[in-house]
Amino acid sequence: MGELRSGQGHCVFPIDLRTFRSHHRCITAMLSSVRPFSLSVFIFFVLFSSLAFASESDHKYQPDDPITLWVNKVGPYNNPQETYNYYILPFCHPGVNPAHKWGGLGEVLGGNELIDSQIDIKFQKNVDKGTICQLELDEAKVKQFKDAIENSYWFEFFVGFVGELHPDKNSDNGKHVLYTHKNIVIKYNKDQIIHVNLTQGSPKPLEAGRVLDMTYSIKWLPTNVTFARRFDVYLDYPFFEHQIHWFSVFNSFMMVIFLTGLVSMILMRTLRNDYAKYAREDDDLETLERDVSEESGWKLVHGDVFRPPRGLVLLSAVVGTGAQLALLVLLVILLAIVGTLYVGRGAIVTTFILCYAFTSFISGYVSGGMYSRNGGKSWIKSTILSASLFPFLCFGIGFILNTIAIFYGSLAAIPFGTMVVVFVIWAFISFPLALLGTVVGRNWSGAPNNPCRVKTIPRPIPEKKWYLTPSVVSLMGGLLPFGSIFIEMYFVFTSFWNYKVYYVYGFMLLVFLILVIVTVCVTIVGTYFLLNAENYHWQWTSFFSAASTAVYVYLYSVYYYYVKTKMSGFFQTSFYFGYTLMFCLGLGILCGAVGYLGSNLFVRRIYRNIKCD
Repeated sequence: MGELRSGQGHCVFPIDLRTFRSHHRCITAMLSSVRPFSLSVFIFFVLFSSLAFASESDHKYQPDDPITLWVNKVGPYNNPQETYNYYILPFCHPGVNPAHKWGGLGEVLGGNELIDSQIDIKFQKNVDKGTICQLELDEAKVKQFKDAIENSYWFEFFVGFVGELHPDKNSDNGKHVLYTHKNIVIKYNKDQIIHVNLTQGSPKPLEAGRVLDMTYSIKWLPTNVTFARRFDVYLDYPFFEHQIHWFSVFNSFMMVIFLTGLVSMILMRTLRNDYAKYAREDDDLETLERDVSEESGWKLVHGDVFRPPRGLVLLSAVVGTGAQLALLVLLVILLAIVGTLYVGRGAIVTTFILCYAFTSFISGYVSGGMYSRNGGKSWIKSTILSASLFPFLCFGIGFILNTIAIFYGSLAAIPFGTMVVVFVIWAFISFPLALLGTVVGRNWSGAPNNPCRVKTIPRPIPEKKWYLTPSVVSLMGGLLPFGSIFIEMYFVFTSFWNYKVYYVYGFMLLVFLILVIVTVCVTIVGTYFLLNAENYHWQWTSFFSAASTAVYVYLYSVYYYYVKTKMSGFFQTSFYFGYTLMFCLGLGILCGAVGYLGSNLFVRRIYRNIKCD
């Protein structure tokens, strides 16, 4: 059995390598271990389409137009981020100064380095047998190839934007072999390339001192598949549209209905009774004294509930950043639904970075307004923190990972020029927009509008049951939101770490909306219980109650790493948990902001209807 991988995402198809057929649309590996328990070697072949006269701008060719076969990277299949330059292995090297191609921002961040293989391919021109080179094997080269086989290396090529891979497992006499002939079958529709298959032949033993003729053949076949549908072969419909995926969304939706109904019933009934008792003015003396003696709960803290929280600068920054991330995620999902971003290599990453920069105004606006309403004075500190908090957290993690990648000589290391580009985007787009948003938020929504006046002397907080403490409320608050996205996390993790193309962004949109609703409902309940326990420090508690969702996601990632993957080594482990940490930081800030903003509206609503001194 084997797996098939695409260049922009990943999908898995079972294939029998010994009965390989063209409808699998897979590509065989150059190397094979022919031992009974041998591991696989992989080639990833990505198909681009290009312009007439060999241009690659509109994916169209004329007969005999030259087509460039770009080689990209190699690496252990079980370690997706551990990739190296293709020619780290002793394959046939191209001539002097081969052309290099650098893609967009997302491609470079994905660790792509395209090099012209200089294999002679022309549009619609068959080649019965062409020579690539003569490969002289010595002890060092044989060892390199055998190590690649032992570590299940996969290889990546590009001829366009569509990609394919398959592993090669054969068993015969416990020997390692090198396939010396590549048979490439390219399917086209009119003037556009649609699919490509690569099968291997002429296996030769990997023995030092041998001289091998590396050859190839090209065969062109017409197909009725349109260019717009060329990517469908890489979409794993049975996996992503399995009934359990539909069931999980339905189950989460029912959770939303139940939870919102429960919250509405409990809170509205309780608050209505509280309002009625609190608003009585004509009670007799005995009833009034009894009510005063029984007076407790959220009403007693009306003079402290709007007291500015500790760490106001940090709280306003994370709430503003979370509001920006919420809008950013929604925007990227909608763009992915409308524009099929999964087709383009690195398109999601590029879109995310640019959208983050252009939505920075939201971060400044929300944090600036919140900071002003709570009487904040350190505006420079607030502005800088709001604009740089999340980017610099990611930069810190990325710097550590980049150092590891440089030490290993991996293509996962981000080039200095790309770092400069990302910094320029932040410095000249993101930061100014965040600054503008802070100024606008301060002047347009920064006026204090608390329903109740804050008392001079803080009210002492009584001792309560352990389950009503802020730490317990915060920790328990993330359980239901995590439950609403648990199944979707499996699909997202599998897409990112196990070579599948995630394309069901409609599912993701529904799950995201469900997450927002569940987070708001759960945080409101937690805030109400906290206030009813006469604890008016609800601001940070509401944030952490929602942000704790990310803690459960990170714990799930630990389970996923050990149970669902075969990753190994310091390099891949560092990248797995580093990337996951960045994801969970963003998720935690997003959920925390949603929880705080929902609780803030709830608190203002309930205290607006009581009599405040």
